[in-house]
Amino acid sequence: MKANELKKGMVFDNDGRNIVVKQVQVQAPSSRSGNTLYKVRGHDVATGQKFERSFKGEETVEPVDIARRAVQLLYRDADGCTFMDGETYEQYTVSEDAVADELPFLSDGLEGITALITDGSLLAIELPASVTLEIKDTAPAMKAASSSARTKPATLSTGLVVQVPEYLTPGEQIKVNTETREFISRA
Repeated sequence: MKANELKKGMVFDNDGRNIVVKQVQVQAPSSRSGNTLYKVRGHDVATGQKFERSFKGEETVEPVDIARRAVQLLYRDADGCTFMDGETYEQYTVSEDAVADELPFLSDGLEGITALITDGSLLAIELPASVTLEIKDTAPAMKAASSSARTKPATLSTGLVVQVPEYLTPGEQIKVNTETREFISRA
């Protein structure tokens, strides 16, 4: 597989280490004869160590065979997060460090979580494009606020802080983009 085919969520082998891709950034060449570079950010599956490297588009990488399964969060404790496979009811526990980027979006009953599984162990999770969360704390709503006006910070039920329009109040359900961590709309 060529490096220019790498996408978020893929797993590939790099010098004997399995790397989960978290982000791919394309850098166009500055001259005609230059190569397009693909800056890949991710982490090592086994150690959780961060990985960052630039590949030329023609470089080859070896993909790792993984299974994608629908899972749901059962609970969080001192050991980490425990997920359950929706079909086989098999449980997987993963440390909170391994899912640190996804933690602000994990709530009870969240649908659409996909687990990347190989050799019976959970490597990483993928969140849906947007999640619905409740506003726990924010400044009071302003009567004259319009939908295109200014924003204010709001703390959500999972502890994530996002900028929301001034007309929203605590207790309301909103949709948040899991990629950009931005407010999308009311739920």
